Amino acid sequence: MAHPRISAFLSGAERSGSLVIFDKDGTLIDFHAMWADWIITLARRIEAAAYVTIAPRLFRRVGFDLASGRIDPGGLLATGTMAELRAVGSEVLREVGLPAGSATAAIAGAWYIPDPAALARPLADLPQLFGALRARGMRIAVATTDDRAPTQATLAALGVADMVELLACGDDGQPIKPAPDAVLQLCRQLGVAPANTLVVGDTAADLLMGRVAGAGLLIGVLSGVGTRELLEPLADVLLPSVANLLDANV
Repeated sequence: MAHPRISAFLSGAERSGSLVIFDKDGTLIDFHAMWADWIITLARRIEAAAYVTIAPRLFRRVGFDLASGRIDPGGLLATGTMAELRAVGSEVLREVGLPAGSATAAIAGAWYIPDPAALARPLADLPQLFGALRARGMRIAVATTDDRAPTQATLAALGVADMVELLACGDDGQPIKPAPDAVLQLCRQLGVAPANTLVVGDTAADLLMGRVAGAGLLIGVLSGVGTRELLEPLADVLLPSVANLLDANV
């Protein structure tokens, strides 16, 4: 049995059919395992391509502290799109003296996408969790600032691609979190009212997105970059991770 507020929401879902929208990084998969190593490797590749030192400057701009491994929950690495990260990479190169064309070429040559099959570490038994939610009448969607192709590859690697009905991704062309557009679009496409929608995420942007959209229940998880102090004022329920979503002992 789940937390009382989640149980009440799921009981309603069993009667009417509802939607749960998950964030991806930090919520379904280990954020640091995927993205901390990625930004370090990307910085090295950019430096090799451009023959300049930019790692400290780049890390500051995206909200990553190399010494501690800490990722700023409000920073670009945690909340930005891949297009925004590419743009910052080019800006940093221009700041250290590269012409715009050379900066763009260096980023294009250095850029790569992390391999989800190798790096995506699930934060729960996701096939079991998604199956249990679907058995209770819940439909499942994912809203992420990551691009669509790697998101699809990640869900396939996790064995849940066929359980997720719709995606809202960072390269879809709509405003990103904390704007409510992703939630509203997913609800509209699936024919579910926001009030019958549960939003789960590890950042303030996730929860603000859900709140502005009028989601029925907001669940913060402490498995990603968001802290208790940051998420508790915004969440209806705060959990250690999605593994505890249907667990009464939280």
